[in-house]
Amino acid sequence: MEISRLYHGHGENIISSIEVRGWEHCEAAKAKGKGIIFFSGHCGNWELMSLAISNLFGETVSGVARQQNNPFFNRMVERMRSRYNSKLIYKQGALKGILAALKKGEMVGILADQAVRPEEGCLIEFIGRTAWASRMPAVIARKTGVPLIPVFIHRDGEHHVLTFYPEHVFSGTANDEGIIEDTQALSRFVENHVVAHPTQWYWIHRRWKRAGAMI
Repeated sequence: MEISRLYHGHGENIISSIEVRGWEHCEAAKAKGKGIIFFSGHCGNWELMSLAISNLFGETVSGVARQQNNPFFNRMVERMRSRYNSKLIYKQGALKGILAALKKGEMVGILADQAVRPEEGCLIEFIGRTAWASRMPAVIARKTGVPLIPVFIHRDGEHHVLTFYPEHVFSGTANDEGIIEDTQALSRFVENHVVAHPTQWYWIHRRWKRAGAMI
């Protein structure tokens, strides 16, 4: 029902009722003038989260998403996701669009709780098991120097809570070991949120596929 209201442009009351925590972390990151990378997962109403962030800033926020297979459904999703100063960067060939947006000082949101292919990621530990995780957020943030802010939304009774965490501080090494360490640290934010709100993690795919045995 919330998505339907957002689709039809009647989501102002939903967005205005969101409880925002940690907004000062966004202000500190924004003051650096480099744009912001928002890191999150498919937790709570993430579609609402994306629109709420762009509405709060009153500026363009681009979300990285997979293009839907059905073109009619894709047009519907595009219409909803493009409200409140939001834009889409499709996952196929997303790097170019992400870098272009960040170069203009814009903000980009990445949901990174998927199991990726080995050439796209690295092995980390997630909820007690080995899993593949995307290296992209850590690599992009390191190379661009753009602050990365973990952010999550969850439902609390009749309203939503949107929580911004402090800017993530990356490890001192930029080699493969450093990237793995950073990716593991970022995955902990998703893990901690899932453990705290297990019924609000919507990920129906095989998160631990191709990763081998448990750690």
